[in-house]
Amino acid sequence: MTTEANKGQLVDAGDARGVARVASEHIANALRHAIAQTGSATLALSGGNTPREAYALLAHEPGLDWSRMRIFWVDERAVPPTDERSNYRWAKATLLEAASVPPERVHRMRAEGPDLDVAARDYEALLRQGVAPDADRVPSFDVAVMGIGDDGHTASLFPGESTVSVVDRLVVAVPAGAGHEARLTITRPVIEHARRLVFLVVGTAKCPALERVWADDGDVRQTPARLTRMCRGTLEWVVDSAAAKARR
Repeated sequence: MTTEANKGQLVDAGDARGVARVASEHIANALRHAIAQTGSATLALSGGNTPREAYALLAHEPGLDWSRMRIFWVDERAVPPTDERSNYRWAKATLLEAASVPPERVHRMRAEGPDLDVAARDYEALLRQGVAPDADRVPSFDVAVMGIGDDGHTASLFPGESTVSVVDRLVVAVPAGAGHEARLTITRPVIEHARRLVFLVVGTAKCPALERVWADDGDVRQTPARLTRMCRGTLEWVVDSAAAKARR
């Protein structure tokens, strides 16, 4: 199927609380479906403020067997796992502890080490080992929770940076740049081959970036979230009413 025109499904959830509730329900449904189909499920988590309430709700969704899931990360800052800026730290506080996810099912990005390139290769090996591949032999998350920045970035793929164009690696190091610190991120192939992408978007500040994503023409190097237009799986935009005003 040609996916270059994939704008995805738009769900106006009202306000930020509604975004969290709807996203939690949709993520839980997808995980239940994956477990029913294959006996297991894989979930990739993003950081930031927007998904935290959704994670807290997801921890209490009924009928989720966390012992049958593997939890991964979309990206991570180059900080210790206890740091306030750590994506892992907030997922642990909101989801992992509340849901009593078995520690052996949790696979965090170890971005605090001295060599981010080595850490990226180690995490790529972990994805190849722990995430079932699709027909193209690319590890395919059952669900990846995503966000979009005001500048149009997604994961830690930032406008104008070479990492946006990487297609021969699954995970790469992101050097510190204007407005962001060093980190690790999954790359374009992992995003494009996910079975389901759930984007959580809140606020009018995101409207210009969303309009560039949904425009008929545009440069993915300048708006990295446009790479979702080529995704193979289901794409959902769960937004509040302010973000829903973006033109599609």
